[in-house]
Amino acid sequence: MTASELKQVKLRFGIIGNDSALMQAIDTAIQVAPTDLSVLITGESGVGKEFFPQIIHQYSSRKHGQYIAVNCGAIPEGTIDSELFGHQKGAFTGAIGEREGYFGEANGGTIFLDEVGELPSPTQARLLRVLESGEFIRVGSSTVEKTDVRIVAATNVNLSEAIAQGRFREDLYYRLNTIPIQIPALRKRGEDIVLLFRKFAFDFAEKYRMPAVQLSEEAKELLMSYPWPGNVRQLKNITEQLSIIETDREISKDILVKYLPQKQHKSLPAIFGSKSLGFENEREILYQVLFDMRKDVTELKGIVHKLMTERAGDKVTPSSEGFISEARPVEQSSMMPTIINPTIEQPKKTKKHTAEIEDTEEYIEESLSLEDVEKEMIRKALIKHKGKRKDAAKDLEISERTLYRKIKRYGLA
Repeated sequence: MTASELKQVKLRFGIIGNDSALMQAIDTAIQVAPTDLSVLITGESGVGKEFFPQIIHQYSSRKHGQYIAVNCGAIPEGTIDSELFGHQKGAFTGAIGEREGYFGEANGGTIFLDEVGELPSPTQARLLRVLESGEFIRVGSSTVEKTDVRIVAATNVNLSEAIAQGRFREDLYYRLNTIPIQIPALRKRGEDIVLLFRKFAFDFAEKYRMPAVQLSEEAKELLMSYPWPGNVRQLKNITEQLSIIETDREISKDILVKYLPQKQHKSLPAIFGSKSLGFENEREILYQVLFDMRKDVTELKGIVHKLMTERAGDKVTPSSEGFISEARPVEQSSMMPTIINPTIEQPKKTKKHTAEIEDTEEYIEESLSLEDVEKEMIRKALIKHKGKRKDAAKDLEISERTLYRKIKRYGLA
């Protein structure tokens, strides 16, 4: 496709930027559009994956048919089969009538399955059948239905890892991934970041009837060096904040830096080591710390058990110095059990003392349960957003469907 043709496509769909990887993604979408091959669009959350299934649909022979976009992560697990494939009257409580489902409605058109990595396993099996034979069965029915749809899927989940963990079917992955399209992250798009900021600034100036904000040269450099974990969506939000809050229409570096969230883990203690630099958010850091602490507790338990066993059999009386030197790293944490010098003779209390240490260790391991941490994080997020699950899910960086499932699991409803 020529440069002028690519430009026309960008204008038509409101895509801003000249990055080579972005241009390659648009070109691939145009090339595959006339076929009926399934397409898998991958990229981080907020990069703009939703534009590409529209391009594929509009440049295909199905452009006059239905185009339906479905956010798989926003539909509760208990109703997603009904939403996608329809149901018969009386199939379940509340099914007061028949429902055709998206695959029935989109017959002859295109279905865009966003966040396809969030689909539950039974639904994955149903989707695989549609891809292989164009057949599906409504919930509560035994009649096989036929549909002719083009499936375009998107995900920000690493499906290879999901397959290894048993969360995604490998055969479905290969069916969806006939044509892969990778959308680049905003931080990799260089000067496109400034172009996008300018576009958003003019849009908000028109919306709020005020002069557009502009960036100083230093502010532009800062904008392009920032990692943009939220990608284009984050850039748009920050541009809107600047447009509304700042009275000065020229944004300096000092002003801009106040609106760019900084990653706090860079200033955390050295206990995190080099691993912390690769984390995407502080929640992952917390999980890693808990795993490391539990590992330390397990090692300490082994040392204490060995020493107490030896003492009980009067085999070896370990020196105070030797024991404390092995256990010294544990003293750095106030959450760890108190170390009692094993050289102090307490023959009558050995059994009780051992039980107390084991009980203390059990308490620590229970207090470090990741499920407890996750439950507490969800509870606080729901309180913070006054029970609004959509906002809480966004804050926790999980899908609404996943949040719904975990609320039921932990009894937080």
